[in-house]
Amino acid sequence: SAYRLCIMRKLPCVLARTLTSGTSGSPGLPDLSEVRRRLRDIVGASTNWRDHVQAMQERKALHTLLAKRQEDLPPRRMKDSYLEVILPLGSQPEIREKYLNVYNSVRFGRILEDLDSLGVLICYTHTKQEMQPRSPLSIVTALVDKINLCQKIIHPDCDIKFTGNVSWVGKTSMEVKMHMLQLHDGDYSPVLDATFVMVARDPENKRPAFVNPLIPESPEEEEIFKQGELNKMRRIDFSTASLLKMAPTAEERNIVHDIFLNTLDTRQEGEGTVSFQSRKLPPNSVWMEDAKLKALQICHPEERNIFNRIFGGFLMRKAFELGWATACSYGSSRPFIVSVDDIMFQKPVEVGSLLLLSGQVCYTENNYIQVRVHSEVYNANTREHHTTNIFHFTFISENEVPQVVPKTYGGKYPIKSMLYLDGKRHFTAVMKEI
Repeated sequence: SAYRLCIMRKLPCVLARTLTSGTSGSPGLPDLSEVRRRLRDIVGASTNWRDHVQAMQERKALHTLLAKRQEDLPPRRMKDSYLEVILPLGSQPEIREKYLNVYNSVRFGRILEDLDSLGVLICYTHTKQEMQPRSPLSIVTALVDKINLCQKIIHPDCDIKFTGNVSWVGKTSMEVKMHMLQLHDGDYSPVLDATFVMVARDPENKRPAFVNPLIPESPEEEEIFKQGELNKMRRIDFSTASLLKMAPTAEERNIVHDIFLNTLDTRQEGEGTVSFQSRKLPPNSVWMEDAKLKALQICHPEERNIFNRIFGGFLMRKAFELGWATACSYGSSRPFIVSVDDIMFQKPVEVGSLLLLSGQVCYTENNYIQVRVHSEVYNANTREHHTTNIFHFTFISENEVPQVVPKTYGGKYPIKSMLYLDGKRHFTAVMKEI
């Protein structure tokens, strides 16, 4: 199998401090409903949509609790934010239905929602001030750096455990490492590891706010913190080299030109009269414009987060499900998620928005399918579109898949070539992790 063995970064056993409330399945560990309840309590979020305006007005008064400088906040250790949470699919069968897919395994989109909620709670745990029952910070997901899986199947009848802690801190941002394990034969075995970046903002979610610095306490923690710095630099380098900012490399230009030459149709015309527009599809290939799906989502109050915007986990779930359907349709067989990377939350999505999702197969190699999902909100009154997210998913299909081919050198088709090269870059980066 092309799946890598998960190398779970194990923090020292001193990080085994957990939350105190529990479930019948795993005494001492909270479940995901407890995570969401605690988030509402920390923020003072409304439980009814009709009360949301008043709840947000009450948060304005928390401005006075914000630190003027990061140096005014007490440093924290990695173990201070360490949490373990249970998803009791085995011990509480009544919750299983929500997580079940048609293949009798766990819906990965639901896991994305749970990771997003847990990541926010971990950051609130890092920034908690003992004398303040409510936090003045609005902590939101800025980026899903990467999620790598080492199991194809997540079983629907075995307990799942999530663990995580803050692994790196800047002035107003925090990196969170999370791991997911599933219970088999009395032992928890690794399923995935995830790296999220969260940002802290003021009570009204308008401006950045300072967070507690992080102090590594051991060589292992020093290494984890250093990796957080490297992750930040890698993201900056990747962004700097983006095809939106810089021309393709010489190697990439050659790739696009080779595709162009391989798709020229010379059957109808002589050597000197071949047209740029005269194209033919190579064997076992699919044009990129024929490898996409679209979806529309109306954003109802039910899907709001604690700040009354649409929950980032919900957006990830919907994007993943469209990405999966795109890969399934393309490969004509069941695809399995290998990796999620580089999800940037560019704009919040307001309740009542029309959310347009576009899934595009942008690169393929052997059994692998790289899918890009573009998310935008549409304002029906102004007819304006605004990009909110770009999602990148790497799937592996049960069978080898056709090669996806961009049309190049004409009309709108150079855009497809850039999507192809961007997809190849993301795929190459993922393969380095495997």
